[in-house]
Amino acid sequence: MIAAVLLRLAFWVSCVSAFFPFVPAWVKEREEHATIAAAGRRSISSVAQDGFAFAIERRASENNDSTVVRAMRQAQWLSSKFHHRRAKTAGEASTTKRNGNTYPVVEAKPPTASMATGISQDGTDYSYFVKARVGSKGKELYLLLDTGAGSSWVMGSTCSDQPCTMHNTFGPGDSNTYNDNQKPFSISYGTGKVEGNLVTDTISVAGISVKYSFGLASKASDDFTRFAFDGILGMSMSLGSGDNFLKRLADDKKLDKNLFGVALNRASDGTSGEIRIGATNPDKYTGPIGYTPLGTKDGDWSIPIDDMTYDGKKAGCGGVLAYLDTGTSFIFGPADLVKKLHAVIPGSASVDKFSYRVPCDSNKVLTFTFSGVEYKLSPKDWIAPKDDSGQCTSNIYAREVVAGAWLLGDAFLKNVYTIFDKDQQRIGLAVTAGAQSSSSASASPSAGTGTGTGTSSSGPPGQSASGSTMISTSLPTSSAVVSQSTSSSGGIKPPLGLNGHETGGGPSPTGSAAKPSKTSDSSATPLKARTQVIIALFALASTVIAMLS
Repeated sequence: MIAAVLLRLAFWVSCVSAFFPFVPAWVKEREEHATIAAAGRRSISSVAQDGFAFAIERRASENNDSTVVRAMRQAQWLSSKFHHRRAKTAGEASTTKRNGNTYPVVEAKPPTASMATGISQDGTDYSYFVKARVGSKGKELYLLLDTGAGSSWVMGSTCSDQPCTMHNTFGPGDSNTYNDNQKPFSISYGTGKVEGNLVTDTISVAGISVKYSFGLASKASDDFTRFAFDGILGMSMSLGSGDNFLKRLADDKKLDKNLFGVALNRASDGTSGEIRIGATNPDKYTGPIGYTPLGTKDGDWSIPIDDMTYDGKKAGCGGVLAYLDTGTSFIFGPADLVKKLHAVIPGSASVDKFSYRVPCDSNKVLTFTFSGVEYKLSPKDWIAPKDDSGQCTSNIYAREVVAGAWLLGDAFLKNVYTIFDKDQQRIGLAVTAGAQSSSSASASPSAGTGTGTGTSSSGPPGQSASGSTMISTSLPTSSAVVSQSTSSSGGIKPPLGLNGHETGGGPSPTGSAAKPSKTSDSSATPLKARTQVIIALFALASTVIAMLS
């Protein structure tokens, strides 16, 4: 009998450890969204002499989920993406596919720079993707542009799951150079998952063709019916399930400078989004570029953040790393830091410890400071539209996707021009062109002392001007895999994509990094909660045994 009791307790403990999903009461809340008319696909731009450019497009989601519901789903996906930094998550994007993909696409206008191509979207500022041609026959697919993922994958023609029937797929019949590596790949995104084999073939973006190893999904969970993209293009430097795209470009010497500049646009501001590979586009930003060295050597695009302020009031939520992820729609952070930020926003309140209600008439900007330079985040981006009850929610959510760090997605990136510089191991930020006219963003030196070593320059990368202050070496690592049993903050490291970083099967990153500093109340984390439950259960078991004896 004692054995039976212990067996039941052990089984229950294992269930507690495995259960993680958080489903607040508002998850079933819905709101209507306008349907975006389908737009015709446009051909990929040609290669320029001094660099390459390709179109990034945004696809419309087929569901009518509210902003908070989307954020919750994305947070779950990101938890997988960053939990084991080798498997990534996706966000909501859609493609216009000729075989089955019927998601509408709002096309971007032609790029102004010879090396650039437009970024299109679905009209809701939710996800951004790029056109790519795969295989010798140039099969066109839409791939989510994901700076939080190190590997790439596409939906395979042998996949019979519902998501694959709704998207464009790729298979051996689409190419004469297709090669199945006979190696499995699997990537989890919270509640979503794709799996299949690694294959090698040619992928062409912006006219750049490389022989590349990527995942070909033979199975895809139903979550992908919500997304318009046919796969993911990993733009992180970290190693994933297959080849690393940026490393392949560098090894093949495709670019003079191994960097790319990204300008994401709001749907309300037009269709001027653009990515430029191998160079920046001065027409897309104003003023100097502020550079901050990467906070780790693990390949993640993460930099230390000094602080955040609202209406001149400092929140005291800096001193940690911030991941810049084009594959994430919103902003996520440790619960205690998110609480500090909203504490300086009058009228804000949380009822579920995940999201925060804020006054709909808030018209002040949030300020993010990197290397002593302030970048402003417009209320258009940090406040979601009114829901069915007439209330507004902050787009900054309390979910520690990356242990002890902030995850800054498109809500932030729409306000800046971002340069991801692989050669110099740094990220550059500048005010987007036209931002000042709409009061959406601006940059200025902080009155306080910055915490990161930064440089600013009005010229191209590599021509930096004066430096700023020293970087703190006690900042948490962004890309090191944080074990749930040892993480001081109890957070989950992101994996692959739209909601965080990659968590798939791939080699462990190399390089050392500082241990994450304790930036959140670990008593509120699932890890500690499970530990307390386990201790209580074994105490109960001991009591039962004593009584039975």
